[in-house]
Amino acid sequence: MNPTAGMTAAARLKWCANWANGSTALGFAIARVGGAHVADGPRGLYLAGGYRFGFPIAGAFTVGNVLISRSDWDRLQQEDPDLITHEEQHSWQYVVCGGLPFLPLYGAALAWSWVRTGDFASRNVFERNAGLAMGGYRERSVRSLGTALRSLRTGNTA
Repeated sequence: MNPTAGMTAAARLKWCANWANGSTALGFAIARVGGAHVADGPRGLYLAGGYRFGFPIAGAFTVGNVLISRSDWDRLQQEDPDLITHEEQHSWQYVVCGGLPFLPLYGAALAWSWVRTGDFASRNVFERNAGLAMGGYRERSVRSLGTALRSLRTGNTA
């Protein structure tokens, strides 16, 4: 059976690229280690629910074409129908970054966002590109670099 049957050309490209670059395989491994149940999702995505670890701290996260959450995806889709769209954008970001290089690039974007806003998502280029609001994030004001340095020194994240 052809696993890409019925997909659009774009979804097929993303599915093939993320298998080839290793990111979807890593996503399956993380889901398995985390005890998640994986089911086929829309547009070549895989929905892994019931992930048991507390890291990363997010309602959901994506590795390749695998969308992983501690929650059940049926319930998540009812509560937040935009979340899959947001997470799917991250699956495209793996394609653009050539797969696993996305992970350190995303980490750098997290750090930059925290320095600029005191928040890990607000100025993270990957979260902004995926749609902050669709991912459940709020836009935070940019802070001065002096404020960021003072917060590092005092331990205050605001």
